[in-house]
Amino acid sequence: MAGGYDYDLFTIGAGSGGVAGSRRAASYGARVAIAENWRIGGTCVLRGCVPKKLLIYGTHFAHEMADARGYGWTVEGSLDWGKLVAAKNRETDRLEGIYKNLLSGAKVEAMLGHARLKDAHTVEIGGKTFTSKYILIASGGRPERPAIPGIEHTITSDEALDLTALPRRVVIAGGGFIAVEFAGIFRAAGAEVTIVIRGDKILRGFDEDVRDHLTAELKKQGIAIRTGENIARIDRTAAGDRATLASGGTIEADRIMYATGRVPNTRDMGLEDVGVHLDKRGAVAVDEWQRTTVPGIYAIGDVTNRLNLTPVAIAEGRGLAETLFNDNPMSMDHTDVPSAVFSQPPVGTVGITQAEAERLYGVEGVDIYRATFRPMKHTISGREERTMMKLVVEAATGRVRGVHMVGADAPEIVQGVAIAVKAGLTKKDFDRTVAIHPTAAEEFVLMREKVKR
Repeated sequence: MAGGYDYDLFTIGAGSGGVAGSRRAASYGARVAIAENWRIGGTCVLRGCVPKKLLIYGTHFAHEMADARGYGWTVEGSLDWGKLVAAKNRETDRLEGIYKNLLSGAKVEAMLGHARLKDAHTVEIGGKTFTSKYILIASGGRPERPAIPGIEHTITSDEALDLTALPRRVVIAGGGFIAVEFAGIFRAAGAEVTIVIRGDKILRGFDEDVRDHLTAELKKQGIAIRTGENIARIDRTAAGDRATLASGGTIEADRIMYATGRVPNTRDMGLEDVGVHLDKRGAVAVDEWQRTTVPGIYAIGDVTNRLNLTPVAIAEGRGLAETLFNDNPMSMDHTDVPSAVFSQPPVGTVGITQAEAERLYGVEGVDIYRATFRPMKHTISGREERTMMKLVVEAATGRVRGVHMVGADAPEIVQGVAIAVKAGLTKKDFDRTVAIHPTAAEEFVLMREKVKR
Protein backbone atom coordinates (compact mmCIF):
# COMPACT_ATOMS: atom_id res chain seq x y z
CA MET A 1 0.00 0.00 0.00
CA ALA A 2 3.04 2.29 0.42
CA GLY A 3 3.15 3.12 -3.32
CA GLY A 4 6.86 3.90 -3.65
CA TYR A 5 7.27 5.11 -0.06
CA ASP A 6 8.69 3.08 2.80
CA TYR A 7 5.49 3.70 4.79
CA ASP A 8 1.99 5.01 4.33
CA LEU A 9 2.11 6.78 7.69
CA PHE A 10 5.08 7.80 9.81
CA THR A 11 4.07 9.04 13.27
CA ILE A 12 6.42 11.09 15.43
CA GLY A 13 5.51 10.62 19.07
CA ALA A 14 4.29 7.42 20.75
CA GLY A 15 1.92 8.94 23.26
CA SER A 16 -1.78 8.10 23.53
CA GLY A 17 -2.77 10.06 20.40
CA GLY A 18 0.07 8.86 18.21
CA VAL A 19 -0.39 5.24 19.24
CA ALA A 20 -4.17 5.37 18.74
CA GLY A 21 -3.89 6.91 15.27
CA SER A 22 -1.12 4.56 14.19
CA ARG A 23 -2.95 1.44 15.32
CA ARG A 24 -6.16 2.52 13.65
CA ALA A 25 -4.32 3.26 10.39
CA ALA A 26 -2.58 -0.12 10.49
CA SER A 27 -5.92 -1.86 11.05
CA TYR A 28 -6.96 -0.61 7.60
CA GLY A 29 -3.92 -2.09 5.93
CA ALA A 30 -1.59 0.90 6.04
CA ARG A 31 2.10 0.31 6.57
CA VAL A 32 2.90 2.37 9.66
CA ALA A 33 5.99 3.33 11.64
CA ILE A 34 6.13 5.30 14.87
CA ALA A 35 9.13 7.08 16.42
CA GLU A 36 9.60 7.97 20.08
CA ASN A 37 12.62 9.60 21.70
CA TRP A 38 11.87 8.51 25.28
CA ARG A 39 9.50 5.71 26.27
CA ILE A 40 6.45 4.23 24.57
CA GLY A 41 3.32 5.63 26.21
CA GLY A 42 3.96 9.36 26.26
CA THR A 43 2.95 11.99 28.77
CA CYS A 44 -0.39 10.62 29.96
CA VAL A 45 0.75 7.08 30.67
CA LEU A 46 4.22 7.83 32.01
CA ARG A 47 4.50 11.47 33.12
CA GLY A 48 0.97 12.76 33.52
CA CYS A 49 -2.58 11.51 33.99
CA VAL A 50 -1.93 7.94 35.09
CA PRO A 51 1.02 8.26 37.52
CA LYS A 52 -0.41 11.47 38.96
CA LYS A 53 -3.78 9.82 39.58
CA LEU A 54 -2.03 6.91 41.29
CA LEU A 55 -0.29 9.33 43.66
CA ILE A 56 -3.63 11.03 44.29
CA TYR A 57 -5.21 7.68 45.17
CA GLY A 58 -2.29 6.88 47.46
CA THR A 59 -2.23 10.17 49.34
CA HIS A 60 -6.03 10.50 49.58
CA PHE A 61 -5.96 7.72 52.17
CA ALA A 62 -5.07 10.47 54.65
CA HIS A 63 -8.56 11.91 54.16
CA GLU A 64 -10.15 8.48 54.28
CA MET A 65 -8.46 7.64 57.58
CA ALA A 66 -9.58 10.93 59.06
CA ASP A 67 -13.15 10.17 57.97
CA ALA A 68 -12.96 6.64 59.37
CA ARG A 69 -12.31 7.89 62.89
CA GLY A 70 -15.57 9.82 62.80
CA TYR A 71 -17.36 6.58 61.98
CA GLY A 72 -15.87 4.78 64.96
CA TRP A 73 -12.86 3.11 63.42
CA THR A 74 -9.54 3.14 65.23
CA VAL A 75 -7.16 3.94 62.42
CA GLU A 76 -3.52 4.88 62.63
CA GLY A 77 -0.99 4.90 59.85
CA SER A 78 1.82 6.71 58.08
CA LEU A 79 2.80 7.00 54.46
CA ASP A 80 5.94 5.40 53.08
CA TRP A 81 6.43 7.75 50.14
CA GLY A 82 9.15 5.59 48.62
CA LYS A 83 6.86 2.55 48.52
CA LEU A 84 4.10 4.61 46.90
CA VAL A 85 6.43 5.87 44.17
CA ALA A 86 7.83 2.38 43.61
CA ALA A 87 4.32 0.96 43.23
CA LYS A 88 3.47 3.76 40.79
CA ASN A 89 6.58 2.95 38.76
CA ARG A 90 5.68 -0.73 38.57
CA GLU A 91 2.29 0.18 37.16
CA THR A 92 3.64 2.61 34.56
CA ASP A 93 6.23 0.01 33.51
CA ARG A 94 3.39 -2.48 33.07
CA LEU A 95 1.42 -0.02 30.97
CA GLU A 96 4.45 0.74 28.80
CA GLY A 97 4.71 -2.97 28.09
CA ILE A 98 1.04 -3.05 27.11
CA TYR A 99 1.50 -0.14 24.73
CA LYS A 100 4.50 -1.86 23.12
CA ASN A 101 2.47 -5.03 22.65
CA LEU A 102 -0.44 -3.08 21.18
CA LEU A 103 1.87 -1.57 18.56
CA SER A 104 3.57 -4.84 17.69
CA GLY A 105 0.21 -6.63 17.60
CA ALA A 106 -1.04 -4.05 15.11
CA LYS A 107 2.15 -4.49 13.05
CA VAL A 108 3.23 -0.90 13.67
CA GLU A 109 7.02 -0.63 13.52
CA ALA A 110 8.33 1.24 16.58
CA MET A 111 11.63 3.13 16.47
CA LEU A 112 13.43 4.77 19.38
CA GLY A 113 15.28 8.01 18.75
CA HIS A 114 14.85 11.67 17.88
CA ALA A 115 13.01 12.11 14.58
CA ARG A 116 13.59 15.09 12.31
CA LEU A 117 11.91 16.02 9.02
CA LYS A 118 14.10 16.33 5.94
CA ASP A 119 11.24 17.18 3.59
CA ALA A 120 7.47 16.68 3.38
CA HIS A 121 7.87 12.92 2.96
CA THR A 122 11.20 12.09 4.59
CA VAL A 123 12.08 11.51 8.25
CA GLU A 124 15.57 11.08 9.66
CA ILE A 125 16.08 9.09 12.84
CA GLY A 126 19.30 7.63 14.19
CA GLY A 127 21.22 8.57 11.07
CA LYS A 128 18.78 6.70 8.81
CA THR A 129 16.12 8.18 6.55
CA PHE A 130 12.64 6.84 5.86
CA THR A 131 10.01 8.01 3.41
CA SER A 132 6.29 8.10 3.99
CA LYS A 133 3.21 9.18 2.07
CA TYR A 134 1.89 10.90 5.19
CA ILE A 135 3.63 12.19 8.29
CA LEU A 136 1.85 12.68 11.61
CA ILE A 137 3.29 14.95 14.30
CA ALA A 138 2.11 13.73 17.72
CA SER A 139 5.07 14.78 19.85
CA GLY A 140 3.08 16.29 22.72
CA GLY A 141 4.35 18.94 25.10
CA ARG A 142 6.80 19.51 27.92
CA PRO A 143 6.90 21.59 31.12
CA GLU A 144 8.11 25.17 30.76
CA ARG A 145 10.18 27.10 33.30
CA PRO A 146 11.13 30.78 33.24
CA ALA A 147 14.72 31.93 32.81
CA ILE A 148 15.32 33.31 36.31
CA PRO A 149 18.40 32.98 38.52
CA GLY A 150 18.48 29.62 40.26
CA ILE A 151 15.83 27.98 38.11
CA GLU A 152 18.14 24.96 37.81
CA HIS A 153 17.35 24.12 41.44
CA THR A 154 13.65 23.62 40.72
CA ILE A 155 11.62 20.63 39.58
CA THR A 156 8.63 20.24 37.27
CA SER A 157 5.81 17.73 37.27
CA ASP A 158 8.15 15.27 35.51
CA GLU A 159 10.57 15.14 38.44
CA ALA A 160 7.87 15.51 41.09
CA LEU A 161 6.47 12.13 40.08
CA ASP A 162 9.75 10.42 40.86
CA LEU A 163 10.90 12.04 44.11
CA THR A 164 12.39 9.30 46.26
CA ALA A 165 11.59 11.13 49.48
CA LEU A 166 8.71 13.39 50.46
CA PRO A 167 9.80 17.03 50.87
CA ARG A 168 8.75 18.57 54.18
CA ARG A 169 8.10 22.00 52.64
CA VAL A 170 7.00 22.50 49.03
CA VAL A 171 6.52 25.71 47.07
CA ILE A 172 4.56 25.39 43.82
CA ALA A 173 4.75 28.20 41.28
CA GLY A 174 1.60 28.27 39.19
CA GLY A 175 -2.13 28.00 39.72
CA GLY A 176 -3.30 25.73 36.90
CA PHE A 177 -4.61 22.19 37.14
CA ILE A 178 -1.15 20.61 37.49
CA ALA A 179 -0.27 22.97 40.33
CA VAL A 180 -3.42 22.34 42.37
CA GLU A 181 -3.26 18.59 41.76
CA PHE A 182 0.28 18.35 43.10
CA ALA A 183 -0.57 20.71 45.94
CA GLY A 184 -3.21 18.20 47.01
CA ILE A 185 -0.82 15.27 46.66
CA PHE A 186 1.95 16.84 48.73
CA ARG A 187 -0.39 18.25 51.37
CA ALA A 188 -2.27 14.98 51.89
CA ALA A 189 1.09 13.22 52.18
CA GLY A 190 1.99 15.55 55.04
CA ALA A 191 4.06 18.34 53.49
CA GLU A 192 3.64 22.06 54.07
CA VAL A 193 2.51 23.52 50.74
CA THR A 194 2.53 27.06 49.39
CA ILE A 195 1.13 27.97 45.98
CA VAL A 196 2.52 31.17 44.41
CA ILE A 197 0.59 32.73 41.52
CA ARG A 198 0.83 36.00 39.61
CA GLY A 199 -2.93 36.37 39.25
CA ASP A 200 -5.62 36.80 41.84
CA LYS A 201 -7.06 33.26 41.67
CA ILE A 202 -6.16 29.68 40.84
CA LEU A 203 -7.47 27.81 37.76
CA ARG A 204 -7.57 30.63 35.24
CA GLY A 205 -10.17 29.90 32.57
CA PHE A 206 -12.47 27.89 34.81
CA ASP A 207 -15.83 29.08 36.09
CA GLU A 208 -15.48 31.69 38.83
CA ASP A 209 -17.52 29.67 41.32
CA VAL A 210 -15.23 26.70 40.73
CA ARG A 211 -12.17 28.86 41.33
CA ASP A 212 -13.53 30.40 44.50
CA HIS A 213 -14.89 27.18 45.96
CA LEU A 214 -11.74 25.15 45.36
CA THR A 215 -9.62 27.95 46.81
CA ALA A 216 -11.63 27.83 50.01
CA GLU A 217 -11.34 24.04 50.23
CA LEU A 218 -7.57 24.06 49.67
CA LYS A 219 -7.14 26.67 52.38
CA LYS A 220 -9.16 24.53 54.81
CA GLN A 221 -6.55 21.82 54.30
CA GLY A 222 -3.77 24.23 55.23
CA ILE A 223 -2.49 24.96 51.72
CA ALA A 224 -1.23 28.55 51.57
CA ILE A 225 -2.03 30.49 48.40
CA ARG A 226 0.04 33.61 47.71
CA THR A 227 -1.68 35.65 45.00
CA GLY A 228 -0.28 38.57 43.04
CA GLU A 229 3.24 37.30 43.56
CA ASN A 230 6.05 36.22 41.27
CA ILE A 231 9.28 34.39 42.10
CA ALA A 232 12.25 36.53 41.06
CA ARG A 233 15.12 34.23 42.03
CA ILE A 234 15.90 30.96 43.78
CA ASP A 235 18.90 30.28 45.99
CA ARG A 236 20.09 26.98 47.38
CA THR A 237 21.01 27.15 51.06
CA ALA A 238 22.17 24.72 53.69
CA ALA A 239 18.58 24.48 54.93
CA GLY A 240 17.03 23.95 51.50
CA ASP A 241 15.90 26.35 48.79
CA ARG A 242 14.84 29.95 49.16
CA ALA A 243 12.39 31.62 46.79
CA THR A 244 12.73 35.38 46.67
CA LEU A 245 9.57 37.08 45.51
CA ALA A 246 9.46 40.11 43.25
CA SER A 247 7.74 41.94 46.12
CA GLY A 248 10.81 41.35 48.30
CA GLY A 249 9.56 38.54 50.55
CA THR A 250 11.06 35.07 50.76
CA ILE A 251 9.73 31.54 51.21
CA GLU A 252 11.88 28.67 52.46
CA ALA A 253 11.31 25.22 50.99
CA ASP A 254 12.83 21.79 50.53
CA ARG A 255 11.56 21.65 46.96
CA ILE A 256 10.33 24.34 44.59
CA MET A 257 8.17 23.06 41.77
CA TYR A 258 7.25 24.97 38.63
CA ALA A 259 3.84 24.30 37.13
CA THR A 260 3.47 27.50 35.13
CA GLY A 261 2.56 25.89 31.84
CA ARG A 262 3.60 23.51 29.10
CA VAL A 263 4.88 24.15 25.59
CA PRO A 264 4.63 21.99 22.45
CA ASN A 265 7.49 19.61 21.68
CA THR A 266 8.59 21.02 18.32
CA ARG A 267 12.24 21.91 18.94
CA ASP A 268 14.80 20.62 16.46
CA MET A 269 12.29 18.64 14.41
CA GLY A 270 12.86 20.48 11.14
CA LEU A 271 9.22 21.51 10.94
CA GLU A 272 9.73 25.13 9.94
CA ASP A 273 12.50 24.13 7.54
CA VAL A 274 10.00 22.15 5.47
CA GLY A 275 7.32 24.85 5.66
CA VAL A 276 5.17 23.77 8.64
CA HIS A 277 3.84 26.89 10.34
CA LEU A 278 4.34 27.17 14.11
CA ASP A 279 2.70 29.81 16.29
CA LYS A 280 4.60 32.00 18.78
CA ARG A 281 4.56 29.24 21.40
CA GLY A 282 5.86 26.65 18.95
CA ALA A 283 2.52 24.92 18.42
CA VAL A 284 1.79 23.33 15.04
CA ALA A 285 -1.00 25.19 13.27
CA VAL A 286 -3.68 22.83 11.91
CA ASP A 287 -7.16 23.06 10.43
CA GLU A 288 -10.23 21.06 11.43
CA TRP A 289 -8.87 18.02 9.57
CA GLN A 290 -5.52 18.12 11.43
CA ARG A 291 -3.77 19.36 8.26
CA THR A 292 -0.68 21.55 8.65
CA THR A 293 0.45 24.14 6.13
CA VAL A 294 2.35 21.41 4.25
CA PRO A 295 0.26 18.88 2.28
CA GLY A 296 0.72 15.37 3.64
CA ILE A 297 1.89 16.50 7.10
CA TYR A 298 -0.64 16.35 9.94
CA ALA A 299 -0.57 17.05 13.68
CA ILE A 300 -2.70 15.99 16.64
CA GLY A 301 -2.82 16.40 20.40
CA ASP A 302 -0.89 18.70 22.69
CA VAL A 303 1.60 19.68 19.98
CA THR A 304 -1.22 21.71 18.41
CA ASN A 305 -1.95 23.41 21.77
CA ARG A 306 -5.70 23.59 21.26
CA LEU A 307 -7.49 21.35 23.74
CA ASN A 308 -4.76 19.50 25.58
CA LEU A 309 -6.55 16.41 26.84
CA THR A 310 -5.60 12.78 26.23
CA PRO A 311 -9.06 11.67 24.98
CA VAL A 312 -9.01 14.56 22.51
CA ALA A 313 -5.63 13.48 21.11
CA ILE A 314 -6.91 9.91 20.80
CA ALA A 315 -10.06 11.03 18.99
CA GLU A 316 -8.04 13.27 16.65
CA GLY A 317 -5.65 10.42 15.86
CA ARG A 318 -8.39 7.92 15.17
CA GLY A 319 -10.33 10.45 13.13
CA LEU A 320 -7.29 11.12 10.96
CA ALA A 321 -6.81 7.39 10.35
CA GLU A 322 -10.46 7.08 9.36
CA THR A 323 -10.09 10.02 6.96
CA LEU A 324 -6.86 8.90 5.31
CA PHE A 325 -7.20 5.12 5.25
CA ASN A 326 -10.88 4.16 5.57
CA ASP A 327 -12.62 6.62 3.24
CA ASN A 328 -14.56 7.84 6.27
CA PRO A 329 -13.86 11.58 6.73
CA MET A 330 -13.97 12.33 10.43
CA SER A 331 -12.97 15.53 12.22
CA MET A 332 -12.86 16.20 15.95
CA ASP A 333 -15.65 18.25 17.52
CA HIS A 334 -13.95 20.36 20.19
CA THR A 335 -17.16 21.74 21.70
CA ASP A 336 -18.61 20.52 25.01
CA VAL A 337 -15.63 18.34 25.84
CA PRO A 338 -15.75 17.35 29.53
CA SER A 339 -12.64 17.66 31.67
CA ALA A 340 -11.53 17.21 35.25
CA VAL A 341 -9.02 18.54 37.74
CA PHE A 342 -7.95 15.83 40.15
CA SER A 343 -7.42 18.22 43.00
CA GLN A 344 -8.49 17.24 46.50
CA PRO A 345 -11.49 17.75 46.29
CA PRO A 346 -11.71 17.24 42.52
CA VAL A 347 -13.35 19.36 39.82
CA GLY A 348 -15.56 18.17 36.98
CA THR A 349 -16.74 20.48 34.21
CA VAL A 350 -18.34 20.43 30.77
CA GLY A 351 -19.62 23.18 28.50
CA ILE A 352 -19.14 26.90 29.02
CA THR A 353 -18.61 29.02 32.10
CA GLN A 354 -21.02 31.64 33.38
CA ALA A 355 -18.77 34.41 32.07
CA GLU A 356 -18.65 32.84 28.60
CA ALA A 357 -22.42 32.41 28.58
CA GLU A 358 -22.97 36.04 29.55
CA ARG A 359 -20.69 37.18 26.73
CA LEU A 360 -22.71 35.06 24.28
CA TYR A 361 -26.25 35.76 25.48
CA GLY A 362 -25.97 38.81 27.71
CA VAL A 363 -26.33 38.84 31.49
CA GLU A 364 -30.12 38.67 31.34
CA GLY A 365 -29.98 35.86 28.80
CA VAL A 366 -28.41 33.42 31.25
CA ASP A 367 -30.01 31.55 34.16
CA ILE A 368 -27.74 30.24 36.91
CA TYR A 369 -28.53 27.42 39.32
CA ARG A 370 -26.06 26.71 42.11
CA ALA A 371 -25.98 24.58 45.24
CA THR A 372 -23.39 24.22 47.97
CA PHE A 373 -23.75 21.66 50.70
CA ARG A 374 -21.92 19.46 53.15
CA PRO A 375 -21.97 15.90 51.76
CA MET A 376 -23.84 13.35 53.84
CA LYS A 377 -20.62 11.43 54.42
CA HIS A 378 -19.13 14.32 56.36
CA THR A 379 -22.08 14.84 58.68
CA ILE A 380 -20.57 12.02 60.73
CA SER A 381 -16.93 12.09 59.65
CA GLY A 382 -16.63 15.65 60.94
CA ARG A 383 -14.75 16.97 57.91
CA GLU A 384 -15.79 20.48 56.87
CA GLU A 385 -15.42 19.85 53.14
CA ARG A 386 -18.31 21.23 51.07
CA THR A 387 -19.48 20.44 47.55
CA MET A 388 -20.44 23.02 44.92
CA MET A 389 -22.61 22.20 41.88
CA LYS A 390 -23.68 24.63 39.18
CA LEU A 391 -25.76 24.74 36.01
CA VAL A 392 -25.38 27.46 33.36
CA VAL A 393 -28.57 27.69 31.31
CA GLU A 394 -29.38 29.64 28.13
CA ALA A 395 -32.56 31.44 29.19
CA ALA A 396 -34.21 31.69 25.77
CA THR A 397 -34.06 27.96 25.00
CA GLY A 398 -33.62 26.43 28.45
CA ARG A 399 -30.63 24.49 27.15
CA VAL A 400 -28.04 23.56 29.77
CA ARG A 401 -24.84 25.03 28.37
CA GLY A 402 -22.48 24.41 31.28
CA VAL A 403 -22.13 22.04 34.22
CA HIS A 404 -19.55 22.62 36.94
CA MET A 405 -18.82 20.73 40.15
CA VAL A 406 -16.26 20.75 42.95
CA GLY A 407 -16.49 17.87 45.37
CA ALA A 408 -16.02 14.15 45.88
CA ASP A 409 -16.47 12.11 42.69
CA ALA A 410 -17.02 15.24 40.58
CA PRO A 411 -15.24 13.80 37.50
CA GLU A 412 -17.23 10.56 37.69
CA ILE A 413 -20.53 12.44 38.03
CA VAL A 414 -19.85 15.04 35.35
CA GLN A 415 -18.81 12.38 32.84
CA GLY A 416 -22.40 11.14 32.86
CA VAL A 417 -23.96 14.61 32.84
CA ALA A 418 -21.71 15.51 29.89
CA ILE A 419 -23.85 13.25 27.68
CA ALA A 420 -26.86 15.42 28.45
CA VAL A 421 -24.96 18.63 27.69
CA LYS A 422 -23.61 17.24 24.41
CA ALA A 423 -27.10 16.10 23.45
CA GLY A 424 -28.45 19.62 23.99
CA LEU A 425 -30.86 18.74 26.78
CA THR A 426 -32.72 21.45 28.64
CA LYS A 427 -33.23 22.37 32.27
CA LYS A 428 -36.74 20.89 31.97
CA ASP A 429 -35.16 17.58 30.90
CA PHE A 430 -33.00 17.70 34.02
CA ASP A 431 -36.08 18.53 36.13
CA ARG A 432 -38.03 15.59 34.70
CA THR A 433 -35.24 13.18 35.63
CA VAL A 434 -35.86 11.27 38.86
CA ALA A 435 -33.13 11.62 41.47
CA ILE A 436 -31.17 8.74 42.95
CA HIS A 437 -31.31 9.25 46.71
CA PRO A 438 -29.22 9.69 48.74
CA THR A 439 -26.43 10.80 46.42
CA ALA A 440 -24.56 13.99 45.73
CA ALA A 441 -25.28 13.66 41.99
CA GLU A 442 -29.02 14.02 42.57
CA GLU A 443 -28.55 17.73 43.19
CA PHE A 444 -28.09 18.25 39.45
CA VAL A 445 -31.73 17.25 38.87
CA LEU A 446 -33.13 18.88 42.03
CA MET A 447 -31.95 22.48 41.69
CA ARG A 448 -35.04 24.71 41.24
CA GLU A 449 -34.20 28.21 42.41
CA LYS A 450 -32.27 30.53 40.12
CA VAL A 451 -29.35 32.35 41.70
CA LYS A 452 -30.20 35.99 42.31
CA ARG A 453 -27.62 38.40 40.96
